[in-house]
Amino acid sequence: MNLKTSADQKAWIIAADMGLGHQRAAYPLKDLGGNQIITAGSPAYASKKECKLWAKMRHIYEGISGINHVPIIGGFLFGLMDRFQEINPYYPFRDLSTPTIQVKYLKSLIKKGLGETLVELLGPTNLPIITTFFAVAIAAEARGYSKVYLLITDTDLNRVWVPDKPSQCKIIYLAPCSHAIKRLREYGIADEQIFLTGFPLPKENIGSPDLEILKLDLAQRLNYLDPKGRFWALHRVEVEHYLLPENCSKQSNRSLTLTFAVGGAGAQKEIGVKIIKSLRAKIKSRQIKLNLVAGIRADVEQYFQNALRQYGLEEEIGLGVNIIYNTSREKYFHRFNALLRTTDILWTKPSELSFYSALGIPIIIAPPLGSHEHWNRKWLLEHRAGFVQDDPEHCSEWLFDLLNDGMLAQAAWDGFLNGRKCGTFKIEELLSTGTITRDLSPLKR
Repeated sequence: MNLKTSADQKAWIIAADMGLGHQRAAYPLKDLGGNQIITAGSPAYASKKECKLWAKMRHIYEGISGINHVPIIGGFLFGLMDRFQEINPYYPFRDLSTPTIQVKYLKSLIKKGLGETLVELLGPTNLPIITTFFAVAIAAEARGYSKVYLLITDTDLNRVWVPDKPSQCKIIYLAPCSHAIKRLREYGIADEQIFLTGFPLPKENIGSPDLEILKLDLAQRLNYLDPKGRFWALHRVEVEHYLLPENCSKQSNRSLTLTFAVGGAGAQKEIGVKIIKSLRAKIKSRQIKLNLVAGIRADVEQYFQNALRQYGLEEEIGLGVNIIYNTSREKYFHRFNALLRTTDILWTKPSELSFYSALGIPIIIAPPLGSHEHWNRKWLLEHRAGFVQDDPEHCSEWLFDLLNDGMLAQAAWDGFLNGRKCGTFKIEELLSTGTITRDLSPLKR
């Protein structure tokens, strides 16, 4: 196979086909990869034996995630999988560098050929690898790849993200938050192998490093999130300082907008139906607009279509309700990111989307699926960037209480100030210069 590289390509961007989290993390970095993202385990980059292994892993992941809500057996099976990827309590701080059974299992897969084809194809190009999946990075390093960057996609991580001999590890870790750095230290990774970049957010939601798009969108969002003026009475001077008075004075003409996003494996779609049922009167009266994100799942899109018919909202599709779905991941991400610009509240499980709170979008936190999402929820709450969901069947009441009290506006603002917004640019800087600049300003992190 002859690989095509562009003149301005700086790296190979590699994701995994495990839900949407690893692909979403890679999407903002596609410029570095010559506008292409490689999917590990795809036929063009893996032998038939490797393809079968990746497919099996994907089917297990999506099957277990989807079955979690099936009575009795679903929770049991999910519990078994989660034990395999469980993250130890952080305190007390101790040495966790000893290889676990997961680490040993991955090492055995690499010995059997996992990642071999990918390294053989990419190695001669002398371009570094930036990957969002641990197996790719560890396999590439084990096979002698010269420069490997591994982007952590959650606030915490299992020991399997680090090779069996961490003291000899040459992988460069890109950490989304300080907690991930501390965990990597527990696993035995040296400080010089870790860079606090932040999670890469889409440029179409940020703009340039000056954040011109983000500043404008957040200024508008705060108006919709504070109908009683309680937040603005306390924070107007601070908001205008960071977002600029001209952005705050502009007025758009739209409705308060809630976006509900299912997991990449289609998990928790039932919550979306409860939201539809509770908000149907407010949708019809134009008090709120609802976006239902089905991702790339045709079954979830049909599920939402049926629910809208059931609750008499079929005529609202394209007006008070939108369903976001596309078979193409890239087209889906593009549309989803465009949708976020006019999203005021994001309701989702605490996946990698937790880091999108840095865009100034308050998160309604659905139940976590997996150990890493429990840590993401904790991180969101510590940063005051979201609220654990109350009963979805009554969200027409409690959601508007949060709104009228100015608490959603406060969460949007706290998420913006506390979150790292410049991860995409920091990763570009690191690749170009070998280091990143430090800045205490919340607009430069």
